[in-house]
Amino acid sequence: MKTSFNVKLLSTALLSLWLVSGCASNSSNGGSKASAEATTAIANANDAIKAAKGNDWIWRDTEKFVKQAQEAAATGDNAKAIKLADKARFQADAAVEQYNMETTHQRGLR
Repeated sequence: MKTSFNVKLLSTALLSLWLVSGCASNSSNGGSKASAEATTAIANANDAIKAAKGNDWIWRDTEKFVKQAQEAAATGDNAKAIKLADKARFQADAAVEQYNMETTHQRGLR
């Protein structure tokens, strides 16, 4: 069980690096008003969400924050997009930590 989590985490990290390097080498961002930092923050949030969904343990509003971040980035409000994407990434990371805590700690009566 722990091995599959490590594999998921490693693949998520590799995908993030691949996306970041692809975004950094692309001189134009397809007509979008999003900055490279906002695009990277949204990609990182999406990767963290995939990890949380892999455990089937994601918080209620996490995906809503990413959607709002994408909308803000599309309109050019990069500061808001980064803030919302970071919030979504934090929630997804916390959901994974919560899942790990719930599955490794016995909470029953002894």
